Amino acid sequence: MRWNLSNFRRPVLGSVLSVGLLGSASALAAPAGAAPAQQEAPVTVVATGLSGPRQLAFTSDKHLVVAESDAGRVTEVDVRSGKRTTRLSGLHVPQGVDSRGSELFVTQGQASLPTGEPDIGSTTGQDLLAAKGGTTAQLSDLRAYELAHNPDGQLQFGPNGKPVDSLSNPYYVLADTSRLLVADGGGNDVLQVDRRTGQTRTWFVPPTITTGACATLPENTPGTFGCDPVPTGIAKAPDGTYWVSTFGGEASGSAVLYHLSAAGTLLESKPGFTNLTGVAVGEDGTVYASQAFAPQAGGAPGALIRIAPDGTRTTAAVPLPTGLAYRGGALYVSALSLAGPGAGQILRVTEAAFAPPVGT
Repeated sequence: MRWNLSNFRRPVLGSVLSVGLLGSASALAAPAGAAPAQQEAPVTVVATGLSGPRQLAFTSDKHLVVAESDAGRVTEVDVRSGKRTTRLSGLHVPQGVDSRGSELFVTQGQASLPTGEPDIGSTTGQDLLAAKGGTTAQLSDLRAYELAHNPDGQLQFGPNGKPVDSLSNPYYVLADTSRLLVADGGGNDVLQVDRRTGQTRTWFVPPTITTGACATLPENTPGTFGCDPVPTGIAKAPDGTYWVSTFGGEASGSAVLYHLSAAGTLLESKPGFTNLTGVAVGEDGTVYASQAFAPQAGGAPGALIRIAPDGTRTTAAVPLPTGLAYRGGALYVSALSLAGPGAGQILRVTEAAFAPPVGT
């Protein structure tokens, strides 16, 4: 099943996210300026009042942009004051956003039904936009690319002629020199788009997960089994390589981090995660990943995973995290991203937030 990343709302969230649990974020993250200058709090609230914040990306040392999926807009946030300014509005399920100079690039995702399931019959959105000087235009029709090329090779339509699952649900965009890399969670691929011409091609197709509980889960094509990879994030490392996060299926441990060359060749994979929703890389090559639904005792689900260059993994509890961006020695996170309109936050997370490995 290709889980719909445009909404994420599953029935279980209604029972987990009570008013009391949502309030726990105030205890987790101290307000900006609350800690003494010489000892920054491990987790600090940078901005509040966001509606479904997904990907965030820095446009300068002081400002970042965030895609507010539930509000149909891209918002600029001053990370020092928390001031918010609308950069783009009237968008259809914006999920990914990045910039190059004065130009913004935005992925429009797939709409959801009231149940939270993907509206697989919808043809709105599912594309990549470029915005500059007040003008917004479609750069690539990603749904059309999926229909024409079907990179993952899965069955697209049933005997009745209707889609059997999400065809395209672009979730993340990385503006990389002359090209853009787009993680399409519905198409189960990462696409490369020319920044000027919009020419689109397949860059990487993560494999279907067929181990563990996924081995017995039916896939779209009759007689096949496994969990769709569902790519959710892309990060460029200082050495010029790339990391791709995948959401995986509902099965615990089915999410994987992939390490790739600039050409999209697989270098290594790190399995054993659950529902990854974002990835970032620090200056020393440390990899950070967000797990939106990781269970936490006594609070809203969610965790950040830190993978040191030597492979050591540590975690930090953050409620419902999705987008990640690394800047100035700290990790910035879209938190409470799935908690409803106005509930979303951007947090600044320092190394002190990550618990040491057991036994150290």
